[in-house]
Amino acid sequence: MDQLPDCVDDLRRAGDLQQGGRSAEALAILDKVLEVTTDPMTRAYALVQRFGALINLGRIAEFATAMTLASNAVYETSDPYLRGQMHAFAALGAHLQSALDRGVTHLVQSSRALAAVPDGDTETAWGWHDLAMAYSYLGFHGHALTAIEQARQVGAGAGMAPELFFAPGIRLRNAVSLDHQGDTDGCLRVLRDIDVELSRYVSTGAADRLRPSSRPVYGYALARRAALGETPETDAGALLNTGGDSVRSRDLRHLGGVCLDIAAGRPTRALRKLDAVPVSPEILGPAEPARLRSICYAVAGEHEAAHSADRYAFRLAAQRIDRLRDGYLDGVAARLDAQETHRDAGRYGDETLTDPLTGLPNRRQLERYVSAMLARGERAAIGVCDLIGFTAVNARHGRHCGDLVLQRIAGVVSRVMRRGDFVARFAGDEFVVVLPGAGPTQAAEVSRRISAAAAGENWQVLVPGTPIGLAAGWSEVGPDRRSLSAALAAAAGNRLPA
Repeated sequence: MDQLPDCVDDLRRAGDLQQGGRSAEALAILDKVLEVTTDPMTRAYALVQRFGALINLGRIAEFATAMTLASNAVYETSDPYLRGQMHAFAALGAHLQSALDRGVTHLVQSSRALAAVPDGDTETAWGWHDLAMAYSYLGFHGHALTAIEQARQVGAGAGMAPELFFAPGIRLRNAVSLDHQGDTDGCLRVLRDIDVELSRYVSTGAADRLRPSSRPVYGYALARRAALGETPETDAGALLNTGGDSVRSRDLRHLGGVCLDIAAGRPTRALRKLDAVPVSPEILGPAEPARLRSICYAVAGEHEAAHSADRYAFRLAAQRIDRLRDGYLDGVAARLDAQETHRDAGRYGDETLTDPLTGLPNRRQLERYVSAMLARGERAAIGVCDLIGFTAVNARHGRHCGDLVLQRIAGVVSRVMRRGDFVARFAGDEFVVVLPGAGPTQAAEVSRRISAAAAGENWQVLVPGTPIGLAAGWSEVGPDRRSLSAALAAAAGNRLPA
């Protein structure tokens, strides 16, 4: 931040407010900075921090626009810290949107960018901290512990207090994850360690230096331990009633109250609280309310209901793991498709004739290919395919996600082509297919295969809530028929859902 030529005090104030759990106030300051600054670095810094504030406040509908603005500004500055911070926030945003593959991509990009920062300072330390939080929320607990240790080391070099980076949320999410999977003993071991750590802070007077956003996390760890039948050393209630205006603090306060009612032998009251207020499934996992419900029933002596709720919690936890695996497999499939189309493009010419995003031949290569075909006196069916729903993808999920969709479509179309067929990315979300020697019957069959392949893709993983389809139109080209431009215009004019 020392490199920023203007608005430094405002940006520091916004940063302090965010660290103190007052993201709404920070957001107002950042919006004012963006109204007055003309400096690219200041603007990039403010946009990244604004994106983080929106994540803290849970304003999911604004994520896509905020991320696009931050990403564009950051890549104009070529600052590795800002890239790392932006990608860490983007991973958290993707997690809140249930877009796991996109979240994992941002985690890798954030780690690489932060590792490239030459001289770590306080800002870099917070960048590693935010990356650790993102790892933890997405379920990569081991990577989260490694990243938070890196934050602690960088922070120590910058003279920062080590307790700023103890990050109890990482261990808390690990603990409840163990409990959701049936390892309650493992969960209790982690919760005891958190309690011992907090007691040490209290006894040495270091508790006053804990981050405000960490306090409700400690409070929930204590309350959760109490709900499992053990008495913590520190009062959980006072800690739960802190933490500021973030979604996480709100949900921890609510669920912590449920845990304290269970510990006090008031399961009916605890159940009413669970029914009264829904919580985000992304804070402690979708299985946490179900697991607390199971503990409530067990305390009330309703063992059949407790068993049923416990099985439901276990099933939710298993589904979360399955989604993570599905997202990983889906991401690998997208990358393999991109690699395959890059290899295929080599058949047609050099890199100046290749679309860099999808690896397909570009418009120039399409024109050369068709010109050579016509010179040989050959004819072909020409198909123009474009994406249905692509505008909504960019608007709701951002440009990065749009690129993944284009790469996936390139792979889908290439996989169903016949030997000798030609596929090119023409422009934007428009692809052109050339079927040498084919007529209407063969074109209809290829169109059917494209439609089936596109419909069989799991678009929900890449762009949740945004359906994707293809519209295709066909024409013919040949020495005695239309030229390429006329054929493309005719095909585009009769496009129908493929």
